[in-house]
Amino acid sequence: MPAPVLDHATVLDHATWTDRERAHRERADELTAAHRERAARGEKHPVWDFLFTYYSYSPSQLRRWHPGAGVQLDAAAERLGWRWYSPGAAPGSAVPDADAFASEKDALAGLIERMLRRTAARPGQFGCFGLHEWAMVYRDPEHRHTAPLRLGQDGTDAVVEAHDLRCTHFDAFRFFTPDAVPRNRQRLSRTDQPELEQPGCLHAGMDLYKWATKLGPLVPGELLLDTFELARDIRLLDMEAAPYDLSAWGVVPVPIETADGKAEYVRRQRAFAERGNELRRRLLVAWLGAGQVAGAQSAQTAQTAPDAARSSRSVMVRSAAS
Repeated sequence: MPAPVLDHATVLDHATWTDRERAHRERADELTAAHRERAARGEKHPVWDFLFTYYSYSPSQLRRWHPGAGVQLDAAAERLGWRWYSPGAAPGSAVPDADAFASEKDALAGLIERMLRRTAARPGQFGCFGLHEWAMVYRDPEHRHTAPLRLGQDGTDAVVEAHDLRCTHFDAFRFFTPDAVPRNRQRLSRTDQPELEQPGCLHAGMDLYKWATKLGPLVPGELLLDTFELARDIRLLDMEAAPYDLSAWGVVPVPIETADGKAEYVRRQRAFAERGNELRRRLLVAWLGAGQVAGAQSAQTAQTAPDAARSSRSVMVRSAAS
């Protein structure tokens, strides 16, 4: 269960925070048990290894619990040697320090805040149907995964050519094959990412785990694991909708080349967008405080509502025409 949102003035006594730390470690160990067992046997998995290779965050790091920014841990002197912890009001206490993080990682802090706020403020787009994975193998016999293509190369290429590529996520777009790049509605770049990221994108939802890991002790451990679980759930759909035949790993395809497959993909995509926006809110509150986040969101909503409405209408018109 998600932990309650804590105010930045919260003080946790030693018994309370060590109980939460213990529960966090148990939950983290359960979430990573299958991966650790496969790693011990030297086995690779085309779906789940991604969560530990792309995001470069190990199971041992994932099980380290933090209370979140501004939450004082009593009798935690050992944490004063940890990065971005500062002394609390009581002797021997320690507090994750958002100011220390911002001072050391000013550019990163600004990027994360922009990505979280701006993505949440935009309407979700639900017309991509996961074709980014198809675009990564379009007209190219060299594939990133060793699994065979479910429809073969010609069938896969035909699906790409029959659809409009609408990818908005640069870290997916950068793996498009050269022939697929000009087929996308927009040519994406790293610098444009904060302006284009939107909550309907599966990879934007998975990246909430990345932002949580970057914020380190400013994010409560329970929230970190919630972002990991979202990334895990999204990753499954990402691969179910991919062009690969992953039946050897028990993956049942979502055939996005069909009307029924598209409907299932969009239904689950919308649910992930809702979960993602709630996690964006919780990350901002845990890091910056509820008052500052609420004030900023009110101003942002007033400023972006007309643009959001126009964008939503545009998406509906384009979808109806497709």
